[in-house]
Amino acid sequence: MGVLMVIAGFVLLFFSGDWLVKSSVQIARYLKISTLVVGITVVAFGTSAPELLVSLKAVFDGVPDISVGNVVGSNIANIALVLGTVAIILPVRVSRKSSVFFDWTIMMGASLLFLLFVQNKVIELYEGVIFIILIVIYLVFSVYKSRKQMGKSGEIILKPTMKISSAIGLLVLAAVGLYFGSKLLVDGVVIVAKGFDISDRVIGISVVAFGTSVPELATSIMAAVKKETSISIGNIIGSNIFNLMAILGITSVLKPINVSQELISVDIWWMIGVAVLLILTLLPLKRSVITRWEGLLLVGTYLLYMVLLFT
Repeated sequence: MGVLMVIAGFVLLFFSGDWLVKSSVQIARYLKISTLVVGITVVAFGTSAPELLVSLKAVFDGVPDISVGNVVGSNIANIALVLGTVAIILPVRVSRKSSVFFDWTIMMGASLLFLLFVQNKVIELYEGVIFIILIVIYLVFSVYKSRKQMGKSGEIILKPTMKISSAIGLLVLAAVGLYFGSKLLVDGVVIVAKGFDISDRVIGISVVAFGTSVPELATSIMAAVKKETSISIGNIIGSNIFNLMAILGITSVLKPINVSQELISVDIWWMIGVAVLLILTLLPLKRSVITRWEGLLLVGTYLLYMVLLFT
């Protein structure tokens, strides 16, 4: 029963995340918002919505290691597994390297701030407020920067391909699907963890994190198949920033999150290490591509982490 609940939760989260992004993009077009702004805000938040719902559900169900492990594990999976897989399919070309370096710096800063906040083994209300303030500042600045770039490039805002009523209906359906998907996933994972005597931390970082990273994986692979790999790295870094500042921020404001020592001393360092590995693949500065070999290195790093986690 637990396994069936996990599978059903994955399926619901996958489709609901996709519906959320599609409906939000259509609504954004009706509001005449740039695709640049949509990519930074709507797509990044849409693909991070499963992590938010799962984290909230886990904290209020008294399994905080699933909540924090979900965020840490998703950030590791997004870079090492998702981006690595995309690079193996088709080398990832980075069109706006300065923007990627800026967003990477924000992601690393959020990671180090997270590491600082959890030293007392709890993310408290005021720390959540700091995260929320920072994500709002980041979004406002990103929207401003994108609009400035749009003005220079003369970007034309695409017309919506869906009726506004259909887009709103799909948005509501996505929200309902995300709620029930997160409920099925967390409840099912708890049953499976107890049945196999696996810790909440390991389940959160591996199974739950992989499940909630499925929208990023699907979005990025589809972008690679269409030879639009430049969207992949922006989506991944943006989602990681959302995971740290928006998800942990919102969750800890509603209820302080307890963090286990293993997460602090092991897993967060893996998250930071993978982020460093990402920036190393973009060096030297003149080179703007993540090669297939580097994609294999990223995926290999993720597989090594999973082996060490379970052994």
